[in-house]
Amino acid sequence: MIDMTDVLERHAALSMAIAAALAFTTASNPAVAQGAAPPPRSALYPGTLQLQVDATDLDHHIFRVKQQMPVQPGPLKLYFPRFLPGTHGPYGEVERFAGLTIQAGKSVLPWRRDTIDPYAFHVEVPPDATAPAVEFQFLSAVTKDSGRMVMTREMVNLQWNSVLLYPAGHDSSAITVQASLQLPAGWHQASALPVLQDKGANVAYGPVSLETLVDSPVFAGAYLKRIELDPPGAPNPVVMNVLADEAAQLDLSEEQIQAHRNLVVQADRLYGARHFRHYDLLLALSDNLGYIGLEHHESSENGVKPSYFKDWAKRPGGRDLLPHEYTHSWNGKFRRPADLWTPSFDKPMQNSLLWVYEGQTQFWGQVLAARSGLVSIEQAHDILANEAAQAQARAGRVWRNLQDTTNEGTLGERGGKDWRSWQRGVDYYDESALIWLDADTLIREASGGARSLDDFARAFFGTQPGRVEPLLYTFDDVVAALDTVQPHDWRSFLRERLDTRRPEGPLDGLARAGWKLAWAETQSEFEKNDDSEWKSDDFAYSLGLYLKPGAGAVEAVLWESPAFRAGIAKGQQVIAVNGMAYKSERLAAAITANKNGQAAPELLVKDGDRYRTLRIDYRGGLRYPRLERVEGVVERLDAGVLAARR
Repeated sequence: MIDMTDVLERHAALSMAIAAALAFTTASNPAVAQGAAPPPRSALYPGTLQLQVDATDLDHHIFRVKQQMPVQPGPLKLYFPRFLPGTHGPYGEVERFAGLTIQAGKSVLPWRRDTIDPYAFHVEVPPDATAPAVEFQFLSAVTKDSGRMVMTREMVNLQWNSVLLYPAGHDSSAITVQASLQLPAGWHQASALPVLQDKGANVAYGPVSLETLVDSPVFAGAYLKRIELDPPGAPNPVVMNVLADEAAQLDLSEEQIQAHRNLVVQADRLYGARHFRHYDLLLALSDNLGYIGLEHHESSENGVKPSYFKDWAKRPGGRDLLPHEYTHSWNGKFRRPADLWTPSFDKPMQNSLLWVYEGQTQFWGQVLAARSGLVSIEQAHDILANEAAQAQARAGRVWRNLQDTTNEGTLGERGGKDWRSWQRGVDYYDESALIWLDADTLIREASGGARSLDDFARAFFGTQPGRVEPLLYTFDDVVAALDTVQPHDWRSFLRERLDTRRPEGPLDGLARAGWKLAWAETQSEFEKNDDSEWKSDDFAYSLGLYLKPGAGAVEAVLWESPAFRAGIAKGQQVIAVNGMAYKSERLAAAITANKNGQAAPELLVKDGDRYRTLRIDYRGGLRYPRLERVEGVVERLDAGVLAARR
């Protein structure tokens, strides 16, 4: 077991040594000195930053920005936000920042980019300038190939961190900003920001801190429906704002609306208190706007396909997304890991507790989806079965433990991984959710059903009712809160599961709930009806292949799977199966036909300009994950974890 106190002490000593070394280097090297910035201060920034954003250029997908900021004469350092809450890393898109002009009166002030920090800009403010005018553009993605689409003909997803510069030397909570937004004629906006004036095309927001502004994105569009999820007059109200590509897509049934109202009710019963003044669920139904699920304290950005409300009974789609992001208002925004909090957007974040921040949120998001009726119990089983199967198939577990995956955000990776099952990725979501199921069922078993992880949620996330200001926590705080609910060696319980490198996935909680991972030769209804942009021809648990539907293009290969050992890799293409053009049905039939070993499938594979015929003698048949009841074990899933609270 790792002694965390010792680790933290050594980390502090190392940080002091690094700081001393940097101080020496900065003093002796002017090239390094220009990268330094005054430490953030909690003192209020003198004056209010004025921010005007024009989001009407739908032809070119360009946001045009004007700023005015009261400043003192002399050196001024401006930052473009880099380390963004919710993304857990340096994901500010400064590469899309363009056209910077800084003007004082009739004089254009020269500026230079910091050679160490490309997100920082230096300018010398003349003695007679008090509020220089700053102009620039944010060149958002024009096609899906160049990045996430945030501006389309029908809607806009404005993230304020993409359209502002801020002065160095102050906490983001100590800088006041007053923003305004110009929209295309006939459009309407939704945001958690206070609105001073809303004339449709022109919206003026009330003054807020820079921290609050960045934490309060805007969804705007031609077709918007506002749905109250709380009874009229309720304090701290929750509203769902639905935008769509077409007006007809906003025709929701009462059953669908009620399921979202149930979400709010079930969250109240789980957490026991709200830590927001109001809350706006921002939901975009679009084939054009980029997918997103991003948490904020009093709102969340959610982008799904237009089929979200279609075939409601059989197509769960992304209906655990809203419960996940809504839960973040408690877990992540109100209760926040101490090492993840930073005073400004130019300071790096540390993600050591993402297995709580994201992992337990993933757990509660799926639980609340089932408790509210957003997904059926059968669909919840299928989601859980898929998580368990993926965890078991992550070959990289033998070299990279779960704790290390919390560093994914700080790696700043923007591209995909060719060998995801070996390299691992943001496994602190699903794999940690299985660990929290383990903790929940352990508490239920040890207490004879008297207590559960629900009690932890109420005590830990529902504490200090009425408080909105973030309340920080450490690993020790999590352990202490769990021990209050149910005495146990929680430190060892958690550290063993986080730090161990072993091939098996964390399925103990599933077993204690009375269920196990099993396999079927046909896909579940959940998998059959998947219409997400990530849908593949799924042969992951047989040959180890994910193929592009209908095309046979290899999208992923599981490490050391039969396909891997045959020499297949991402970027290749399966052209034919046993001499016939590739179809998923033909490959499925060929896999089934070789269960007795008499007809090994032959795949014609294209790799660049080369063609190869590969014979894969796999005999395990088709395998798709299911949950199967374990006889003789108390059932704690349907009757406990997933059961709605009354």
